[in-house]
Amino acid sequence: MKKILFWWSELKSTFWFVPAFIIFIGISLAIGLVYWDSNAEFDPSGTIKFFFPGSPDAAKGILTTIAAAMIGVAGTVFSITLVALTLASNQFGPRLVKNFMYDRINQTVLGTYVSLFIYCLIVLNTVKDTGEMQFIPLFSVAFALLMAIANIVLLIVFIHHVATSIQADFIIGNISAKLSHNLTRLFPQDMGDGAEQYQQDPEQVKEGYAASQVLTCGFDGYLQYIDSDALMKMVSEKDVFLELYHRPGSYLVRGLELGKVYANKTLEEEELDGMRQHFLGGKTRTPQQDAEHAIHQMVEIAARALSPGVNDPYTAISCIDNLSSSLAYLTTIRFPSPYRLDESGTLRIQADVLSFEGVMNAAFNSIRQFAKGSPSVIIRLMEAMVTLNKFARTDEQKEAVRKHAVMTWNLAKKKFDEGRDLEDLEVRFKKINQG
Repeated sequence: MKKILFWWSELKSTFWFVPAFIIFIGISLAIGLVYWDSNAEFDPSGTIKFFFPGSPDAAKGILTTIAAAMIGVAGTVFSITLVALTLASNQFGPRLVKNFMYDRINQTVLGTYVSLFIYCLIVLNTVKDTGEMQFIPLFSVAFALLMAIANIVLLIVFIHHVATSIQADFIIGNISAKLSHNLTRLFPQDMGDGAEQYQQDPEQVKEGYAASQVLTCGFDGYLQYIDSDALMKMVSEKDVFLELYHRPGSYLVRGLELGKVYANKTLEEEELDGMRQHFLGGKTRTPQQDAEHAIHQMVEIAARALSPGVNDPYTAISCIDNLSSSLAYLTTIRFPSPYRLDESGTLRIQADVLSFEGVMNAAFNSIRQFAKGSPSVIIRLMEAMVTLNKFARTDEQKEAVRKHAVMTWNLAKKKFDEGRDLEDLEVRFKKINQG
């Protein structure tokens, strides 16, 4: 079931899903309203008659004008979108293009204009003016007029949204919100019942099985998703222990060791293939189970901002601030245990899980390495360490923060030319050591 939900989530996030759905609604409305017009006995009179077409030629003229305008504006919207994608790709990195493609407003605008164009074509085909029959779809034409007015307003909203969405602060804030949502959803991670205080040595568990086999990867690409419920059910039914070497977000090569299976008998290749079916791979990383996905997007923005060609330290500082906020949240949660038990309390899976130090490394290592020539960014990095040190609760968290503070301090001692800048940084560094 989780695998189906994953596929459905991926389908909904594709660029064409929302436009296709809106086009389907437009076709359905055209058929439904024409059917209503064909059965309704409505003869407008008084002032209201001026808002409906008085002849088949008038109806055709209105529909033709709207259809031509909508397809022309749709082309303009496509052009604006491509320009925004080009700017985003050059300034923030090609991997962030997907964020613009997934934007619901962009998808809705494109789908609405194309949908109204198709709607007008369908209704236009139903207008009849022959000797045997005269048919004017009054309500269908009136609806087309209302939608044309609404689309003009939508175009203004779209232009404002595009102008806002290519701003660095907006993009960073959007990624930060997705990161916070992703972290809140993933932690604690669920794959069977986590054993926080599992007492038995996993090596003893492995020795209790008669045979062991390597579970190899069956695809080339990123590990996108693990169907945890189905995998736990399968290893429980076969009475085996599975040790995993990789987690979602890792890049795998076909034939690489995905893990090792410990069993009381040698498993058939078909049984191993059954296990492989619960590991889904693809050419890109996805946020469903990959906690570091949005972190790497944020780091890429900071790295490009610190490149000599861009030289925008304020964007990098904004990335550091947002990453600090997300990492402060991680100090308050319980990271998942690598040991997963089935319903009977038997250890079945030893997973490769994310740690606080691992998230710290993903968030700050690359930024620190690219910030060699930017003292302001290095100072803000140290300030982030001071903040995180205040939130750190466990010795592991404090040690991870102190480790990054030391690396930042060592970098500053080598790269700072101004002694007072170094003194300013040292004041912050001492706060961490004192804490």
